Amino acid sequence: MDRHAWRQVGWILLVALAARMGAAALWHHRTEGRFFFGDSETYWHLARAVARAEPYRYPAEGYDARVFRTPGYPVLLAPLFLAGGDEPPIFWARAQGAVLGALAAGAVWTLARQLFGPRAALAAGLAAAVYPSAVATSAMVLTETPFAALMLLQIGAWGAAWRSIGRRRAIWFALGAGAAAGAAVLVRPSWLLFTPCVVALVWVIGWLRGGRDATAANGETAVHRPAQNEPAVGLAVLAAMLVVLLPWWARNWYATGHFVPTTLQVGASLYDGLSPHATGASDMTFVPRFVAAERPRNAHAETPFEVRLDRRMRREALAWARRHPGRVARLAAVKFVRMWNLWPNEPELSAWPVRIVVAGTYVPVIILALAGARRTFHLGWPYRLCWLPAVYFTALHMVFVSSIRYREPAMLALVVLAAGAIFPTAPETQPQQEAR
Repeated sequence: MDRHAWRQVGWILLVALAARMGAAALWHHRTEGRFFFGDSETYWHLARAVARAEPYRYPAEGYDARVFRTPGYPVLLAPLFLAGGDEPPIFWARAQGAVLGALAAGAVWTLARQLFGPRAALAAGLAAAVYPSAVATSAMVLTETPFAALMLLQIGAWGAAWRSIGRRRAIWFALGAGAAAGAAVLVRPSWLLFTPCVVALVWVIGWLRGGRDATAANGETAVHRPAQNEPAVGLAVLAAMLVVLLPWWARNWYATGHFVPTTLQVGASLYDGLSPHATGASDMTFVPRFVAAERPRNAHAETPFEVRLDRRMRREALAWARRHPGRVARLAAVKFVRMWNLWPNEPELSAWPVRIVVAGTYVPVIILALAGARRTFHLGWPYRLCWLPAVYFTALHMVFVSSIRYREPAMLALVVLAAGAIFPTAPETQPQQEAR
């Protein structure tokens, strides 16, 4: 990059950081220095355990949960405890979120520059820097902001791998994308299936098309990458992702004697979304009932209680769904609306000024992103990766519970497409052939 590009991204990072630090201060004052979401308490507790090198477990409802949360976000928070003792200021975590949110805005700038050029990069970077929902989310001690930064890193590196003509360069980018994918799963476990699903989709479509696909364009003419790189890129992404996740899988096997790819909260989350009392919103008040029912029934079982509890809730959720397909379909529609609502679903966060700001920025981004997705669909997978997270999370949360907070990481990728709809000229630079 030239000096002008560095200056541009520097200003974007500064604007993004200033906006997020301001939001962090306002949110910290409004919540009186406490957590607003219960999830934040769990991450805080586990971060303290990581910093103290204590057993990684959480005192859940009536039992000790050893596989309650993936360790990505607690590990990020742990340095705050190393620096601030057993009870560091919660504002430090909000400030950390502001920094990570600014980096996510920088990643949006980089991705837009890679796909559409400098004008689109400036528009996308500025939009991401001040996008109200992204700014607000950065102030909350939740996984959305660090996950968004890792997701965008994965998308950018994966797209660069597809755009690389030389096999060696493509593999290095693919390994970086896979490592980012694994780290993203450790922050937000619902991301687990995205990468293998996209790899499988790429392979199937590549096979149907004879192994070629468009990966770059300057308006009309597509640039093709050699077909023989396609399987290698996918395998490298999956291999690097596997390497990052293997320590967590090994730890879970040691702790429970069973293979647990993410956490043992999948059953509870599934029942939260599919049950007689499901509304589309989260309400985990049913957990104590399941704990009380499971404990005496299998008190002497060799399988750990946490594993049995997870299986029981998963079983009952799926059994209820099979008996009530119509109700499941109606819930899916409700969850879709909740995720893509014009403003927050929670009454505490839905004052009219908030509604106007959220809807007034969200609607233009969605309209432009749809136009950008339509225009770039034929250009290949680096462009499709900008809207595939939105599709993936929509499908996922039409099964589990739903909220607009779950769309926020995907919205940053859609900002790239929105900028591309306004400034559609793609970079004219083409990857150079490497010696094989």
